[in-house]
Amino acid sequence: APTSLRKIKMIKIIISNVLLLDKPLCIINNFFYLTYTKNTGAAFSILKNNRLLLILIALFMLYIIIYYLKKNNINNKIDFIGYSLLIGGLLGNLFDRIIYGYVIDFFDFYIFGNEFAIFNIADCSIVIGIIILIINNIRREYHENNSRR
Repeated sequence: APTSLRKIKMIKIIISNVLLLDKPLCIINNFFYLTYTKNTGAAFSILKNNRLLLILIALFMLYIIIYYLKKNNINNKIDFIGYSLLIGGLLGNLFDRIIYGYVIDFFDFYIFGNEFAIFNIADCSIVIGIIILIINNIRREYHENNSRR
């Protein structure tokens, strides 16, 4: 894990030192660009320039998740992966907010000619973790309902 964290930190250092702020670097024309952005908000730049509030929200979410994990013995590997991705993503963005005052975003996609939100690896981790948890919960409920019949 420490090696992965170093690689992610290195990616952010490269992005912030090589790319010009808010100037896209084309990787796949009309689809994928690397665009170094300083995001002072949350997803889609909501709560922009509310650094302290976003730090408090992240800390509160981490507390709730850790409390839930301690209270409920999570022994399902898929849930463990989902929560690990969620916590890792929250910590990654929290670290950026505390250290830099903003989150370093750089993945920039255009879908059907429209720019999607610019995001980072921590955002991907959060979204994938939540999707894993939702799908696994639906799957678990489905199996529980079918076993009662």
